[in-house]
Amino acid sequence: MKNSRNKEIIKGKLFFLVLFSIFISLFSSCGVSNKSIQRQIKIEEGVSNPLTIEELKDAIGKYQTRVAEQQLAMSQIGMWYRLLGTRYVDSKMYGEALKCFQEALKYYPNNQNLYYYVGLCAGYMSHAALDFGGTGSHEQKYNYLKLSEEAYLRALEIDGRYTNAMYGLAVLYVFELDESEKAVPLLEKLLSIDTRHTDAMFVLARAYYSCLNFEKSVEMYDKIIATTKSPDKLADAENNKRIVLEASYGN
Repeated sequence: MKNSRNKEIIKGKLFFLVLFSIFISLFSSCGVSNKSIQRQIKIEEGVSNPLTIEELKDAIGKYQTRVAEQQLAMSQIGMWYRLLGTRYVDSKMYGEALKCFQEALKYYPNNQNLYYYVGLCAGYMSHAALDFGGTGSHEQKYNYLKLSEEAYLRALEIDGRYTNAMYGLAVLYVFELDESEKAVPLLEKLLSIDTRHTDAMFVLARAYYSCLNFEKSVEMYDKIIATTKSPDKLADAENNKRIVLEASYGN
């Protein structure tokens, strides 16, 4: 009786071991189930190789949220760089301002205002290039001037009626690059948009003078005299007009 009972116990243990072995074998060899479980775990942690409809929908939703968050963060960084740049401009720290606006352009590459500020700051830095006790160079000055020109031109590619960029570029051509002929059409267009822009009138009168078009230069100074309410600008226009007339009589 005792031997029969022992045999039954041994058979039961063997049966359990066989079932356990089969279960382990099935679980470890069932690639689809394991991979599906692993994918689901990865999706819960992040997103990795989604395949089913449910997984793909879940992945899209999670990534859309991440992209929106990233875009918001990048947009904020770009705005902060721009704000910091304007603070530097207010403090006349044009070198630091230039770096900020160039960084901001990485986030807003089609913003004409940022290109305008790059042009403005580079123009100022062209003067500083030769003001470091002889450590500056004419090549560095020229590079800043070309950067300024390219930035203004890019701003005008984005917005063809951007008068600030027109004015900045015209000043560059007349007073820095000695290319007054390029400034004339820019300023004429600017004044067709903003007819009372007396600063642009002064630069255009100077451009006409540099191009030896004395008659148009005098006309522009007359227009300033008739337009301005500023005593200082009135005096400058009258004085410059006399200079132009004297030059024209000498020719």
